[in-house]
Amino acid sequence: MSGIAKTPEPPYYAVIFASERTEGEKGYGIMADKMVELASTQKGFLGIESARDKDLGITISYWDSLESIEMWKENSAHRAAQHKGKTEWYQTFSLRVCRVERHSFFEM
Repeated sequence: MSGIAKTPEPPYYAVIFASERTEGEKGYGIMADKMVELASTQKGFLGIESARDKDLGITISYWDSLESIEMWKENSAHRAAQHKGKTEWYQTFSLRVCRVERHSFFEM
């Protein structure tokens, strides 16, 4: 998935994950791709947007409910990726969960 996510009319939820990586690949790219693929099959998943430069990565996933977010958090493959993130891939990270009350899109 790439580009701007096509989300439904609000309300829905956004999970904003910001991170600073450690040095080296260590299988990160492969796992990140697998997690996007897996998340897209989860009940309540609405879309994802992601960007990374050499210092900062930001991924925003969109969900239909807090329950869907919790189910994704507890997914066993996702839990394994979270563990590797904490022990190998991330120097620092933050996670924010927000309710989207309104949105607008512009296309040329």
